[in-house]
Amino acid sequence: MRNITLSILIFAAALSAQAELYKWTDKSGGVHYSDQPPAGDVKNVERKKIGSNVIEGQDNFGLKEAARKFPATLYASDCGEPCTKARELLTKRGIPFAQKNPETSAEDSIALKKLVGGLEVPTLVLGQTSPLKGFQESSWNASLDAAGYPSSNTKAPSTEKAIAEKTAAEKITAEKAKPAAEKKGEESGKNKAEQEKKADEPAKNKPEPDKKASTDKAVAN
Repeated sequence: MRNITLSILIFAAALSAQAELYKWTDKSGGVHYSDQPPAGDVKNVERKKIGSNVIEGQDNFGLKEAARKFPATLYASDCGEPCTKARELLTKRGIPFAQKNPETSAEDSIALKKLVGGLEVPTLVLGQTSPLKGFQESSWNASLDAAGYPSSNTKAPSTEKAIAEKTAAEKITAEKAKPAAEKKGEESGKNKAEQEKKADEPAKNKPEPDKKASTDKAVAN
């Protein structure tokens, strides 16, 4: 009975746990993504929760095995939508990858030229398999599946939705953080504008003097 209870507790803890994705930059400027924190004294490590249904249980084991056999390396730069979509796909699937920029690193530039004969980005390299040149979601997903990486997290919110929610939350926080004096000043300004508007209305609605009556009176005199 005790063993059964312990198993249930372990299972519940596994379900409630959230996977974490670490991002850091090494001394040579290379950007790395992994589900494990970097070894040694590395500064500016970013940690992100990516949801319990992305990599856990068997998926977590499969992820580690795939990363060991087919480590992912992404060659990308500020190439716009293709590079952005490439990063989003790997991040969405919770795949640890090393990111290299051939535009800012001579070493990365030489390595990419050896791989594909040029500086075509984005390029994805999975271990010793043939590099995937140019972003094509279907072919990239197929290669990642074949390498044993977990499938994408269909329940994860889209990047656009996450950005919109974050922006809305920041606006609410900023509004709450406004000093009382500033809010009072804004309200006072609005009230003053309304008062000036009301003061102008009687002047606009005041009837013009009867010019004809004034002329007749002048002639009679």
